[in-house]
Amino acid sequence: MVGFFISKTSWTRFGRLMPWIIFSTPFAVISYFLIWFVPDVSSGRMMWYLLFYCMFQTLVTCFHVPYSALTMFISREQSERDSATAYRMTVEVLGTVLGTAIQGQIVGKVDTPCIHSEEKAGINSSVAMEEVNMTHNTGSLTDTKNAYMIAAGVIGGIYVLCAVILSLGVREQRASKLESDEPVSFFQGLKLVMNHGAYIKLITGFLFTSLAFMLLEGNFALFCTYTLGFRNDFQNILLAIMLSATLTIPLWQWFLTRFGKKTAVYVGISSAIPFLILVVVIESNLVVTYLAAIAAGISVAAAFLLPWSMLPDVIDDFSLQHPDSRGHEAIFFSFYVFFTKFASGVSLGVSTLSLDFAGYQTRGCSQPEAVHTTLRVLVSAAPVALILLGLLLFKLYPIDEKKRRENKKALQELREESNSSSESDSTELANIV
Repeated sequence: MVGFFISKTSWTRFGRLMPWIIFSTPFAVISYFLIWFVPDVSSGRMMWYLLFYCMFQTLVTCFHVPYSALTMFISREQSERDSATAYRMTVEVLGTVLGTAIQGQIVGKVDTPCIHSEEKAGINSSVAMEEVNMTHNTGSLTDTKNAYMIAAGVIGGIYVLCAVILSLGVREQRASKLESDEPVSFFQGLKLVMNHGAYIKLITGFLFTSLAFMLLEGNFALFCTYTLGFRNDFQNILLAIMLSATLTIPLWQWFLTRFGKKTAVYVGISSAIPFLILVVVIESNLVVTYLAAIAAGISVAAAFLLPWSMLPDVIDDFSLQHPDSRGHEAIFFSFYVFFTKFASGVSLGVSTLSLDFAGYQTRGCSQPEAVHTTLRVLVSAAPVALILLGLLLFKLYPIDEKKRRENKKALQELREESNSSSESDSTELANIV
């Protein structure tokens, strides 16, 4: 829907994409803060969180789709767009590190005691759970609520600051004369985009590899806490993953320019597989866990960077195959964002249901053996299988380095031809006058 509305947005003095970023930001920050606020009501809390979580996700989509598509409107050079994508993903992962650190350090300072299995056995309702909370420490619960709100306020402030820097520091370029001022309708464009083979193969491969790393990231904290027994270290282990990803994105940018993007996909994403197997095969060892986290971060960097770096190449390929159909960048990027959110939703759903069936005990000091087995599957076996499937789909992706260079040359020739035609028309008009 956001892609559709963006495609219908008229050009303004701020651009076509930037108004979406500017106007969605304050409402996104407010809804984010309200997610972490505990309303003083005895019933209806689920609807409160459902409302504001859905609102936040919608507003983030209004930010993320135009923000991602902006890559296509700050330069027409492939090398410059690749460089911009590398910088964007480096800072995006750095933002994840910052968010993880802020949330983890502020909330982690509050001691929330776990519940022993003998206490858990006597809990049959949410009322009983509330009584257990009150029994442990009323002050601790209040401190936890306040800590989440403080963290939300800090992160919301950073969100606003970054949006201001983006809106003031980035100048959106208007579509070139090569592109039609009146593109075909959205639904005609959508049909053309979804029939483009290179795009379908890229987003399906991207879907499976994204799902693999989301399963890993979403369950690694529980895996470290319960299966490995590193209850006091999991925040630092997660930080090791994200810091490793941040520092290695420039490495992958160099690698893809030297050896090509498809090669970088195979090497980068597959490099996590041995370490994902290692961390569940050996006995609990903190040093090995940190090494596996750092190695996983290297692959996370490749998984973050490479699909976004490959998308502009797909759009260029589409432009050459459909020279009369223009202005579909928002469609390409909106479906890319859609599949990111879809993978996140599937990851959350699969993880929650699997752990529930295994008998996961919320806030338990220990977990049943079935939960340990489920966590091993969610952080190792399932991600490995999904990575292999994703790499198989990337194998079918048709745009290699040779094809990319051919497309670049063809687009340059097309633009030069368009520019010379425009100059000829202007000369003829001047002669007539």
